[in-house]
Amino acid sequence: MTAGPGQDGAADPVDGGAAADGARPPTGATRTRPSTRTGGAGGNPARPKAGPTHDGAARTPRPHGADHGPARDVPTPAGRGADRATGSPRVPTYKKWSAPEATRGNALHAGAWWLWALGLATAASRTTNPLLLGLIIGVAGYVVAARRTDAPWARSYGAFVKLGLFVIGLRLLFSMLLGSPIPGAHTLFTLPELPLPAWAQGIRLGGRVTAEQLVFAFYDGMKLATLLICVGAANALANPARLLKSLPAALYEVGVAVVVAMTFAPNMVADVVRLRTARRLRGRPTGGVRAVLQIGLPVLEGALERSVAIAASMDARGYGRTARVPAAVRHTTNVLTLGGLLGMCAGTYGLLAAEGAGYGLALLLFSLLLALAGLRLGGRRSIRTRYRPDRWGVRAWLVADSGAAVAALLIRAASLDPEALRPGVVPLVAPTLPLWPAAAILIGLLPALVAPLPTSKEA
Repeated sequence: MTAGPGQDGAADPVDGGAAADGARPPTGATRTRPSTRTGGAGGNPARPKAGPTHDGAARTPRPHGADHGPARDVPTPAGRGADRATGSPRVPTYKKWSAPEATRGNALHAGAWWLWALGLATAASRTTNPLLLGLIIGVAGYVVAARRTDAPWARSYGAFVKLGLFVIGLRLLFSMLLGSPIPGAHTLFTLPELPLPAWAQGIRLGGRVTAEQLVFAFYDGMKLATLLICVGAANALANPARLLKSLPAALYEVGVAVVVAMTFAPNMVADVVRLRTARRLRGRPTGGVRAVLQIGLPVLEGALERSVAIAASMDARGYGRTARVPAAVRHTTNVLTLGGLLGMCAGTYGLLAAEGAGYGLALLLFSLLLALAGLRLGGRRSIRTRYRPDRWGVRAWLVADSGAAVAALLIRAASLDPEALRPGVVPLVAPTLPLWPAAAILIGLLPALVAPLPTSKEA
C-alpha cells in the first residue's frame, strides 16, 4: 500500500514512472519531475528547488554539493604541472635560480653598482679598439635597461650617452681646427690656415686634415665617451641616498657634498624633460634658442629651490654637529689620514714608474692601512646613527667581482697583445676583434642575471 502525502511526504516510484510517461498522477500524490540535466560523474539528477508544489505538498531539497562534481572525500588527481607528492604547483627549475624581485630587504648594495661600473671604466681605459669600446657600451646599456628603476636618477643614462656623442664630435672638431701631431699621408681636405706669432709655435689653426689624425681623434674621443657612459650607468643604477648611508662616518660630510653634486645632473635632466613635455602639451615649440632660454630659467629656479630645501633638511637633521673627542685623538686621526693619503700617492707613483717597482706595492698597502685606521678613529666624532643599513650579500659580491674581473682581464690582455687593444693609425689598419678580451667583457653582463629585478619590471 502506497503511503499518502500526509504520512511521510514520499512519492511512490510507480506514480513517478507514470508521470514520466505522460500520465496524470493520482489526486493527493506528489509529482516527481524527470531530470533534465546530470551533474558529476555519476549522472545525479538536478537539484529541485525547495518550496511547495502546485498541490501543496512540500518538496525536500537535496543536500548542497550532492549533484555537482565528485564527492568531497574523493581526492582530485594531480595535474600535469603539479607535484605528485604534495599536490602543489610545480615551480620550473629556471625560476628557482632566477633573480628575485627587489624589496627593501634584498635590494642590491649601491656600492656594488659603482664597483661594477668602475671596473668597466678601467677596462675601457686600457684600449682604444672601437670594437671593444662599443662592446663595453653595449654591456653597460643592456644591464641598465634590465635593472634600472623609474626613479629620477635612473633617467640620466640617456643624457650621458648624448654627452658621450658630443665629446666624440668635439674631439673631431678640435682635431680638424687645431691639427694633430699624428703624421698622415692620406689628405682628405685642406682648411684655410691662420698665421700665428712665433711664441705660439706648435699650434696651428686650419691646414691639412688627414685621415690618420681623424681616426686617432675618433679613437681617443670614443674612449672618453665610454668612460662617461660607464659613470652614467652607475648613476642610473645606484641610489645616491643609499650610497651615502654606506659611507664611513668620518666621510659623511664629504659624502653629502658628493651625493648632492652627483644628483644635480639627474634632477636637472628630469626637470628639462618635465618642462619640455609641458610645453609640448601646450602647443609651444621645444626647439630653438628661444625655447632653450624659456626652459633654462625654470630649471635654474627649480635647482635653487631644491638646494634651499636640502639645506633646511640638513640643518634639521643636525648636519655638521660632531661629538667632543680628546685633542690627542684628533691629532692622531689627522696624521694617520694625511700620511696614509700621501703614502698612497707615492706608492701609486712607484707602481707606474720603472724605478719604484720594488717598493711601490708595499708602500701602497701600508699607506692604505694607515688611511683606514685614520677613518676609523675619525668616525668617533660622528653622532649619526644608521637605520636599517644595507647588507653586502652574495649578489653584491657577484656584481662587484664581475666588474673587477673585466678590468683585470683587460689589463692582462693589454700587456700580452697590445696591438690588438690599441690598433695603429700610421699606417691605417682596420681594427680586429680579439676573441678572449671580448669574452672577458661579456662577464660584465652578470648583473643582468643575478641582481634583483626592480619592482616595475616583470620577470
